[in-house]
Amino acid sequence: MRIVVPFAPGGTADTIARLIADPTAAILGQPVLIENRPGGNGTVAAISVARGPADGLTLLYCSPSIQILNPLMMRNIPYDAMADFTPVIALMRAPKILVVRPDFPARDVAELITLARTRPGGISFASAGIGSSGHLAGALFGQMAGVELLHVPYRGTAPGVQDLMAGRVDMVLDTAAALLPLVQDGRLRALAVSTQEPSPLAPGLPPIATTLPGFNDASFNYLIAAARTPPDAIAAINAAIGRVLAEPTIRERFASLGTEPLGGSPDQLAAMVQDEITRWRTVITAQRITLE
Repeated sequence: MRIVVPFAPGGTADTIARLIADPTAAILGQPVLIENRPGGNGTVAAISVARGPADGLTLLYCSPSIQILNPLMMRNIPYDAMADFTPVIALMRAPKILVVRPDFPARDVAELITLARTRPGGISFASAGIGSSGHLAGALFGQMAGVELLHVPYRGTAPGVQDLMAGRVDMVLDTAAALLPLVQDGRLRALAVSTQEPSPLAPGLPPIATTLPGFNDASFNYLIAAARTPPDAIAAINAAIGRVLAEPTIRERFASLGTEPLGGSPDQLAAMVQDEITRWRTVITAQRITLE
């Protein structure tokens, strides 16, 4: 069995794929190999799985780009995001936290919104680039709060965070794993977590939804297969990986990466994907965000 990962080796997605590979192989009684196929914002990996054999031996590791965001932000993608694939299992979600500089005048989300209303376009947020998860999260925040925020895109999370600490931008909404160490060191101040409920990865932080009811954002990763894959093969893989995700040692490793394991049925995964498409279509259309 192969898990095709649309990223280069060494990142969180690649690490998680490798974490589940060996225990899944032990349950299924066959090797599980990782194949890294980066490029095209996930399209290279997606095409290889969509056009490959639907024998239950090839899975695609999905970030939100492949099925959810690419179709909304790219004019022509070389695959059908829904018809070419079938859901297998949700793997994990990565909560974000909203951070500001230590000297920023707003002490919580309500104060931040009040301040932004008095300064239309005067409060800036950094992201890892146009169409990145941090960009979309900030756009969702501004839209739900009814405020105009200035988006400042960077080439990656790190330079944006550096400019936040230097006082050149005002806020960042990005993964807890990337930002919590700087909060703990006192170099940034955290205001809230992006999930609807408090996250064990960011203890003590209130959800943004406490102030903006309905706000919910945590990038989630999952597995899909080619559309013609036999249902019994999907069921067997789902059951095996579900067992792996429930193992305490695996859950601990996921937490160390700033992620929360998920699991669930293929139907539950399909519903999650549709919910995400609905959420981000509204934001992307209103903000006219494109990758072309």
